[in-house]
Amino acid sequence: MRLADCHNFHDFRRLAKNRLPGPIFNYIDGGADDEVTLRRNSASFESCDLVPSVLRGVSDVDLSVTVMGQKIDLPVYLSPTALQRLFHHEGERATAAAAEKFGTMFGCSSLGTVSMEELAKKHRNPQVYQFYFHKDRGLNRAMMQKAKESGIKVMMLTVDSITGGNRERDLRTGFSIPFKLKPAGLAQFLMKPMWGINYVTHEKFSLPQLDAHIDMKGDTLTIGRYFTEMLDPSMNWDDVAAMVEEWGGQFCLKGVMSVADARRAADIGCTGIVLSNHGGRQLDGSRTGFDQLDEIVQAVGDRLDVMIDGGIQRGTHVLKALSLGAKAVGLGRFYLYALAAAGQPGIERALTQLKAELLRDMRLMGASKVADLNRDNLRFRGV
Repeated sequence: MRLADCHNFHDFRRLAKNRLPGPIFNYIDGGADDEVTLRRNSASFESCDLVPSVLRGVSDVDLSVTVMGQKIDLPVYLSPTALQRLFHHEGERATAAAAEKFGTMFGCSSLGTVSMEELAKKHRNPQVYQFYFHKDRGLNRAMMQKAKESGIKVMMLTVDSITGGNRERDLRTGFSIPFKLKPAGLAQFLMKPMWGINYVTHEKFSLPQLDAHIDMKGDTLTIGRYFTEMLDPSMNWDDVAAMVEEWGGQFCLKGVMSVADARRAADIGCTGIVLSNHGGRQLDGSRTGFDQLDEIVQAVGDRLDVMIDGGIQRGTHVLKALSLGAKAVGLGRFYLYALAAAGQPGIERALTQLKAELLRDMRLMGASKVADLNRDNLRFRGV
């Protein structure tokens, strides 16, 4: 299978599976516990039907939106995800460059493998810095200050990961950083020699956002232990309010799922929230962002920007979320599979196809701009 054979999300997933060692593919692909929420993230869109309008004169379509003060050319952004240079040696460099080419926003994770400073200097498109709340408050302040010095305008605090999810695929293969693979997992690496050649012949793997503050290079601290030992499960609204005030700009909470929490986020001055269950990788059995979108937009949509991520595979998924009031939609696995399949050209092909879907679907919906989409465009089955 070649990149030219990839025409949709599932094709990129298959090519990524062909090219990645099993433990790494399953790290991207897997969810928590029985992976119920992972499956529901995409399935939730199927209960919602689009109701198109005709004869609206839609020769020109404008896909641009403004979210958290950032003007972007597409209503989708590339969500911050960890460990990208494990999936392809270009990692976040490919992600940022592809996002810039399409005029959209990308995120850099605290567990990113390229420094946020490097990306901010090289690319003009908006960058989000996603971080976790540590027990060491000084570390939190230092990481926010580093982002501010880099010129990053949007801070995104992940609030659904105060402890790691139970990802049983990783337990079976022994996947961890540093690698401590079980024999079965090691054998799967040996079956994909090109990945290994790329891994050892390119820049040494590192976690630059954390390396300045924490020793993540040795065997003393794996990613799993980072979540269980360094993140602070006592984090509360007062802690976040203090961070919002200290940042003094666009501040988003990623992982909000209830109306009450959405209202609280608005009360403490957050300018955005992402309805997210972390791609089904944390609390299995939780609701999906799309399931919660309508009631949360109705409750706080006039007070802050509401976004969603999780399960986005098609342009029609994006249109359904926008019709319910989402300001933009985050992509995760959608671009990670493309990155793993072919680096920057893979992401660009995936975004080219998604943009074409969005343009076609907007015309079929009778919408010339995103603001034309609304709740009247949708019907929910069984309602």
